[in-house]
Amino acid sequence: MPVIRSSEAVVHELHGARFISHASTRTGSKELCAWRGEIPAGTKAPAHTVDREEIFHLLDGELLITLDDRTHRITAGDTVIINPGTTLAVENPTAAVAVSWVTTSIGLEAVLADGTRIAPPWAR
Repeated sequence: MPVIRSSEAVVHELHGARFISHASTRTGSKELCAWRGEIPAGTKAPAHTVDREEIFHLLDGELLITLDDRTHRITAGDTVIINPGTTLAVENPTAAVAVSWVTTSIGLEAVLADGTRIAPPWAR
């Protein structure tokens, strides 16, 4: 069983947020990927539709999570199950960074409202 040290995690930035990739094909995972997300105060990420299930767990802070036009306020300790085909938007309306942990299947892709397809490198 591989051990991934925090110093080995790869940092990616997109739409003002940081994604710190821990488990991926690069680190030896065969089926799942996992990353820590840091969502700065005031960040409003664009809505995107995911093609795989995601488990989104909020470690610290507070966020507004919109799933198919229904907005939920989540706080540290809450978990959101995002099913394939769901349109997701994340907003941090607070003055503090929110920190999340996300797990999904390797190969996750998302489509933005304008049709742009994103294959995030932290999900490979």
